[in-house]
Amino acid sequence: MYRVVTAGALALVLAACSKGAPIPEGGPGEAASAATAAASDTLPVMGAPRNVLAVGDSLFAGHGLANPAEAYPARLEATLRARGVNAKITNAGVSGDTSGAGAERFAFVLRSQPQKPDLVIIEFGGNDVLRALPPQETRANITRMLDAAKAAGVPVLLMGMLAPPNLGPDFKARFEPIYPELAKAYGAKLVPFFLAPVIGKPDLIQQDHIHPNPQGVDAIVAATADQVAAAIPKR
Repeated sequence: MYRVVTAGALALVLAACSKGAPIPEGGPGEAASAATAAASDTLPVMGAPRNVLAVGDSLFAGHGLANPAEAYPARLEATLRARGVNAKITNAGVSGDTSGAGAERFAFVLRSQPQKPDLVIIEFGGNDVLRALPPQETRANITRMLDAAKAAGVPVLLMGMLAPPNLGPDFKARFEPIYPELAKAYGAKLVPFFLAPVIGKPDLIQQDHIHPNPQGVDAIVAATADQVAAAIPKR
């Protein structure tokens, strides 16, 4: 059902990963984590914390948003806590990252967590599409991340992406199966198309016509929060 999308809308949304954004001092996502913690502290604590690591590009980093607490991982944490899940989400989103850049830092980021995550969310591929990188490279890079998560014993939720029609049917046929096929091979959970909630909805996009605005982020959170909650292993 996610294929019913205009070429213009797909190009607009996939471009969300292409713009660089400054990374807060202290490492990717630190400011978002601090802001989220402050917001979450006003909510009741429900049982032991469930630690989630979100690794991705600008769609996680929150490029163009005025407040780090408006980024997807921060809003997701607040939503999960409001639903009774004591989530603590670390935002390791870096704007401009391709899947190759993500694969290079993934194992280090995973090892660097103070506590072993209960779940890691992986979101890459938009920049690969924009640069028309060979789909086999994207597949190999995401495989590296899944291998590292498997070796660490951490379950994965994989955020899928689509390819724009202008790259041709052969590219689409090689790129789009990457996510469901790897999710099946590794036993990972899958969101088929992360950006589906904002496709064709300009009121959910920033004035740059590229990145989801706070309302767009909330729409994506609303569409994916149940899947994230279900992907966190029960204790």
